[in-house]
Amino acid sequence: MKVLVTGGAGFIGSHIVDAMLAAGHDVAVIDNLSSGYRANVDDRARLYEVDIRDADAVDAVFVQEEPEVISHQAAKANVRESMVEPVLYAQVNILGSLNLLEAARRHHTKKLIYASTGGAVYGELEYVPADENHPIKPLDPYGASKHQVEHYLYIYSRHYGLDYTVLRYPNVYGPRQDPNGEAGVIAIWAARMLNNRSTIIYGTGEQQRDFVFVTDIARANVLAVNHGNGEIINLGSTIGTSINQVYDLLSEITGYTQERVYGPAKQGEVFCSYITHEKAERLLGWQPTVALKQGLERTVAACRR
Repeated sequence: MKVLVTGGAGFIGSHIVDAMLAAGHDVAVIDNLSSGYRANVDDRARLYEVDIRDADAVDAVFVQEEPEVISHQAAKANVRESMVEPVLYAQVNILGSLNLLEAARRHHTKKLIYASTGGAVYGELEYVPADENHPIKPLDPYGASKHQVEHYLYIYSRHYGLDYTVLRYPNVYGPRQDPNGEAGVIAIWAARMLNNRSTIIYGTGEQQRDFVFVTDIARANVLAVNHGNGEIINLGSTIGTSINQVYDLLSEITGYTQERVYGPAKQGEVFCSYITHEKAERLLGWQPTVALKQGLERTVAACRR
């Protein structure tokens, strides 16, 4: 199929581009390169330097490419930044997504695969691991903005026949994650530890997260091209891993010996977040395959290169 990947020059998006090409799809990319890099995009994919907030530019890409499927990854995705810039997060994540939906409606796109967040839409978890029926109580504008688009997808499906699959991501990590951009703790610590620089654990370090390697997330997007229509699906590991555990593993892999330093907890961040994958296994035939230590070793090796 003809697949358009938004945010396809970024960390997760570029891995999805690779996986779509490997599956035999014809791939185009939209990315404004605010946090992505041209070098991340395979030469076989056509890159359009476009911001999804620019409705006319987005429509021009649809005229040129006539995509059958969209994998929508483009977003602002920093919990802490969203607390300071809530309007920006609404502009990019909600209004930008509406530009895509309108273009998809006008040009008769068949399906949109949407990158949502299982780490932020549920808020502080009432039970773990959280399944797709968990109450939605985001604690930050990032999570709220990502969830709003899920409602619009239902509307466009109901009224205009646009199929969709919502994939709620956990904490995704792996090669190409920029430690200076909208990165998670693994990319930041790996870079700092390899350069023997100081690191900070915010809070007690006992907060738990759900870490899934980026190639597993990319594979789920490929599977969603033909499966999971009209569904919201968690892509979790079902395992909660403490930040202290991640620190210890990365220290071991990198040979880091500096003293552990703690700082104050960050506003808007939940204490415990890990989610299921039973529905993904049933509807997509998906479950994570890369164990955390193996994924961390691959991430550190990529950082060394």
